[in-house]
Amino acid sequence: MIYVEIFLAFFIPGIIGYGGGPASIPLVEYEVVSRYQWMTVEQFSEVLALGNALPGPIATKMAGYIGYEVGGVLGGVVAVFATVAPSLFLMIVLLGILYKFKDSPKVKNMTAMIRPTIAVLLGVLAYRFLETSYLNAGLWQTLFLMVGSFFLLEKWKVHPSIVIMGGICYGAIFLST
Repeated sequence: MIYVEIFLAFFIPGIIGYGGGPASIPLVEYEVVSRYQWMTVEQFSEVLALGNALPGPIATKMAGYIGYEVGGVLGGVVAVFATVAPSLFLMIVLLGILYKFKDSPKVKNMTAMIRPTIAVLLGVLAYRFLETSYLNAGLWQTLFLMVGSFFLLEKWKVHPSIVIMGGICYGAIFLST
């Protein structure tokens, strides 16, 4: 029965918590503290602080931790699944509808109009990364990383994950202060 309660405690905020993880935090707090009384307000605030300190989506981090505390490893898995299940279900349904109408001229026009928007968003993101790198690491370090990455990816066909890990290692060794 505890796993059903864990599932409901995170599934309901996932459905009605429009706006992502931060919007669903008060809903999760109600379920965990008031409804099921698995934690006190102080404990929940510590979990929230821990979730904010770690990278990634806060709702899944909190769900995993709280689920683990309440129901062990299986409880953590159930809580994380319950958190992502509403979005996962909607994505599958919407992709099914999109796939059903993929030959429709309206759908083709819609996807054709989305591509330039995505290209602009990625361009802005790349510019911001370049600007941040220039300001934090300097011109020569930024140029070295850009040119090195270009040759590794385009000329020598190194897998992008290896290039990213190499950049992280380079930054940890040469750019840490």
